[in-house]
Amino acid sequence: MSDPTLSDHDQPAEATKSLETLLNEAQAKIEEQRDAHLRALADADNARKRAQADIAAAGKYAIERMVADLLPVMDSLEAALATRPADAGPLRSGVELTLKQLRTALEKARVAAIEPAAGERFDPNRHQAMAAVEAPPGEMREPNTVLAVLQKGYLLHDRVVRPALVTVAKAVENSTANPISDTDLAPDQGP
Repeated sequence: MSDPTLSDHDQPAEATKSLETLLNEAQAKIEEQRDAHLRALADADNARKRAQADIAAAGKYAIERMVADLLPVMDSLEAALATRPADAGPLRSGVELTLKQLRTALEKARVAAIEPAAGERFDPNRHQAMAAVEAPPGEMREPNTVLAVLQKGYLLHDRVVRPALVTVAKAVENSTANPISDTDLAPDQGP
């Protein structure tokens, strides 16, 4: 039986409130699950994109070790060609052909030389300073500019495999000024 204190009119209102509450709770749960589903889809898509980028980078830079191993060979060939022995025509032409083939192979692998010109700004990402020297007399060079290239550097795509070894200009010290001596640093000895 029903409660005598409640009228017939009040009972359906309670039931309606209860049903509305249940419906609202169910809709909230559905919305939470929908959001969780969308987040899971977004996470999966991001993971897929990261994996694709990693695969692309791995393919692009897979030969980096091989390139690093071949660069000393190229350096040796260039050094052999720089010498001028007597009657070395056939040897020279053979070394030139080998060097040309090696350069072609490296270019196909997207290897590029880093050869900064004299006066170019020193770039620590692409150059390694082996010495900082004053510019030769009569030449005014900005500090931190390349004076000479000691050894070429190389890039694989956009990654530095070996930086260029360079000498860099340093600020010219004032040669007319007297250097500070230890006696200049001593505290004043009163009269």
